[in-house]
Amino acid sequence: MFGRSRSWGGGQGKTKNIHSLDHLKYMYHVLTKNTTVTDSNRNLLVETIHFNHDSILFYSILLPAVQQPRQLPSYNCVLLISPPLDYLLSNNHVNSIIVHKFDFSDEEIMAYYISFLKTLSLKLNNHTVHFFYNEHTNDFALYTEAIKFFNHPESMVRIAVRTITLNVYKVDNQHMLHYIRDKTAVPYFSNLVWFIGSHVIELDKCVQTDQEHRNRGKLSDLVAEHLDHLHYLNDILTINCEFLNDVLTDHLLNRLFLPLYVFSLVCPEQSEDRKINPQVSLNLLSQVFLIIHYQPLVNSLAEVIFNGDLSVFTQHKNTVSAGVRRFTKPPESLERSLELSCNRGRKRAQKRPNYKNLGEEEEEEESLEIRPVFPL
Repeated sequence: MFGRSRSWGGGQGKTKNIHSLDHLKYMYHVLTKNTTVTDSNRNLLVETIHFNHDSILFYSILLPAVQQPRQLPSYNCVLLISPPLDYLLSNNHVNSIIVHKFDFSDEEIMAYYISFLKTLSLKLNNHTVHFFYNEHTNDFALYTEAIKFFNHPESMVRIAVRTITLNVYKVDNQHMLHYIRDKTAVPYFSNLVWFIGSHVIELDKCVQTDQEHRNRGKLSDLVAEHLDHLHYLNDILTINCEFLNDVLTDHLLNRLFLPLYVFSLVCPEQSEDRKINPQVSLNLLSQVFLIIHYQPLVNSLAEVIFNGDLSVFTQHKNTVSAGVRRFTKPPESLERSLELSCNRGRKRAQKRPNYKNLGEEEEEEESLEIRPVFPL
C-alpha cells in the first residue's frame, strides 16, 4: 500500500516529500474518498494518519474520520492528542482537540489526554493564555475539561489535574481569573470539598472496623490521600489570588472543616450528625494546622475551636440559608454545574430586532436566573 522505497509521486528509490504537490493531491484524494471508517479502508487511513498527522489537511479533512473512536484503533486517537504543540497553537486547533469526545474508558487514551493537557498548562503565561481562554465567548476548555477528572479513580490522573489547575491559577491574567472565580470556582470547590470529606469518612470507617489491623495498607493510602489533598489546598491558597482564596476558604470552612472535622469533636456521640470519630477528627485537624498556612483560614478555624462557640453550627438553622455549615453533597455534578454556569455567562450573538424575536433575549436571561448553580 505504502511501499517504503516508493515516492509519493509513484517513482522508485526517490525520497518522499510530504510537502510536495503530488503528495498533497494524493492525500486529499485518500481523505475525501474515505470519510467513513470501514474495515476495508481502516489500514489505509491508519497509515495516512501516521505519515500526515502534523499537516493542515489532517485537521481540516481527517478530523471527522478520527471522530469515530470506536472504529479506529486507540493509537490513532493518541496521534490526535500528540501533534507538534507549536503547530497546534499557531493554527488554533488546540481547543478542538481538548473538547473532542475521546473514549476515556481506554486507559491509554486517558493517559495521553491528561498528559497532553498537563503539557499545555505548562505553556500557559500571559502571552499564550489567549490561545486557550476566549474572553469573547467565555470559554476556557483547557481548564474546564481538566477539572472534570478531579475525582478520577486513577491517582495519577488526579495528580495531573491538580498540576494543571495550579499552572492555571499562577497565570496573572485578571480576565481569565475572574472567569474562573465567577463561572467555575463554586462548582469545582464545592465538589472538591465533598470529595475530600468522602475520603475522610472512608478513612474513619477503616479505623473503626479494622480492629485486627488487617487493613493497614488501605489506611495508610487514605491518610496519604488526605495529606495530598491538604498540600494541594495549601498550594492554591499560597498562590495568593485573593478572590479565589475567598471562595475556597468559604467552602473549606463552611462545607468541610467546621461541619465535618470540628463538629465531630463537640457533637454528642449519639447524634446522627456526627460523621467521624472525635479521635480521628482531632488527628485530621492537627494535619490541617500543620500543612495549611493561609492565615485567614487558619485563624478562623482556630477561633471556633478555642472559643468553643457552637452557635456557628446553629445560627442559620431557621433562615433561608439553612445548612450553610453542613457537609452536604452538591446538588449537581461538576460537569452539569459547569455546563449551567458557562451557558449562563456565554455571550450570545446579537439578533437583528424584528417582530418575531423581540423580547426573546430578555426571556432567556430570566429563565437562566431562576436556578442558582450552588445555593449558598
